[in-house]
Amino acid sequence: MTPAQKARHLVLIRHEEFGDDPETIEFATALTPEAVDEQFAALADNNEHWDAMNEVREGQFETELPCDYSRNYESKAVAAKYLDGSYVGWTYWYGGGKHSDPESIEWIDEAYDVDCVEEEKLVVVRTFSVPAPIPA
Repeated sequence: MTPAQKARHLVLIRHEEFGDDPETIEFATALTPEAVDEQFAALADNNEHWDAMNEVREGQFETELPCDYSRNYESKAVAAKYLDGSYVGWTYWYGGGKHSDPESIEWIDEAYDVDCVEEEKLVVVRTFSVPAPIPA
């Protein structure tokens, strides 16, 4: 599957999760690459893809990889974990002021594969404060 098809597939799965019907979610996860393109086109033709697309557009993780930029919008590189364990990334556009529309910037066709190494690490966090005086 191409990175764009993976992103479309994630949108289709998210759309089915809105309905919370386990059978349709299972159907959406089992689509072939060609079926992903067909189902996404059908969803877009009916204008039913916007909510799911905007949720997926934010990504699951910020990658801190270099990404496109614009003087009109803020941007950051994000990624999402795909069903097979691989990762797909894209540029998440946001900001721009009162009359901006970063949601209209095409991101699915600009998606790319991302390598990710997952490591579990133990982190110690210390928070210090001054104790309150003991009353006499």
